[in-house]
Amino acid sequence: MKTPLRVYVGWDSREVIAYEVAEFSLRRRASVPVQVIPLRLHELGHVLTRPIERLENGKLWCPISKAPMATEFAISRFAVPFLEQKRSEPRAVGEFSVFERPGWALFIDCDMLFQADVAELFALADDRYAVMVVKHDQPPGPLTKMDGQVQTYYRRKNWSSVVLWNCAHEANRRLTLEALNSLPGRDLHAFSWLKDEEIGTLPREWNVLVDAVPPKLLHYTLGGPWFPGYEDCDRASEWKLERRRQYLEERR
Repeated sequence: MKTPLRVYVGWDSREVIAYEVAEFSLRRRASVPVQVIPLRLHELGHVLTRPIERLENGKLWCPISKAPMATEFAISRFAVPFLEQKRSEPRAVGEFSVFERPGWALFIDCDMLFQADVAELFALADDRYAVMVVKHDQPPGPLTKMDGQVQTYYRRKNWSSVVLWNCAHEANRRLTLEALNSLPGRDLHAFSWLKDEEIGTLPREWNVLVDAVPPKLLHYTLGGPWFPGYEDCDRASEWKLERRRQYLEERR
């Protein structure tokens, strides 16, 4: 049996429906076994120790970045190589010690909708690179998004919303636990521990910010139909159809 592709998905308690539809759309189109791992912030204390505050209005705040966190997985995506390393530590099986070398793993935000087979995305993995991303050139736009969250603009905005991680790449060793838990979020999202030539390019259709490009992976980055006021956002019909399919599948 093939080893399942490992896909980490950002988890936010306000976007459970979005997560469920993203996972459903991924599995429905996958041609190979897939293991989906939600990145629940409260389960990552063994890796993610940086301070995160919840303000009186319920929104999250990062004291290190001195900036708001729009989602609970704003930083946790960068824990993926550490989680893969822990998974690959030697473990006893019968009389033998088994070691599995970390390989490729995918991270995606939860506000996404697969339109193609995730195996096609993993097939693009190139061992020359430490990570592979869609290199958006995103100009400043709305000041808020989703459920009233502040829309923060920074270098390499949205590159980290879909990351094909080469967890065994030497360059990712520069992302130490100390760096993970002390760097400002804007530096992590800009992959500041990597040289430009260590960041590979994925085709744009693998992280479409709900625009005119024929998508393989839709990203409702400003807010999706699960948020009040976004019921009729761009490409809402695709998400609603997938949600309906999920609903019917669960009731069979």
